[in-house]
Amino acid sequence: MMRRSLQCLALCASVALAGCATATPDVTGSGSQLQTRQLQTRDYDTLDKEKTMRSVVATLQDLGFTIDTADPTLGTITGSRVYYESDYKNFTMRMTVTVREMEGKRVAVRANARLNDKAVADPLTYQDFFAALDKAMFLTLQQVD
Repeated sequence: MMRRSLQCLALCASVALAGCATATPDVTGSGSQLQTRQLQTRDYDTLDKEKTMRSVVATLQDLGFTIDTADPTLGTITGSRVYYESDYKNFTMRMTVTVREMEGKRVAVRANARLNDKAVADPLTYQDFFAALDKAMFLTLQQVD
């Protein structure tokens, strides 16, 4: 009888403990977070940080953004663009671009776009931005204003 009670107690304890198990959160940057970061980032080995930031500002302005802030020390530029769909429904896209120096005269450019308060995950948004930035950086390299 005692043995049966111990078995029942062990079974109840294992069920209770199994019910408390939770999935470990993904904080390592794998999965979709890593894919998003790769989509938002490009490395360039042709310009310094200052020239790259000037190219980013020019690109955002060419795309219709108003520059809200630019901080050369942090390497960040934030611009916003309002899309008017009707008198009652407007959308604001805000893009923050970070430029940081890397080894060997390289810079990394990361763009982060938000539409109203939601992160933009559409690859086309970032592809369009980086295509325009590539052209602006080429023009800067050729010293064309």
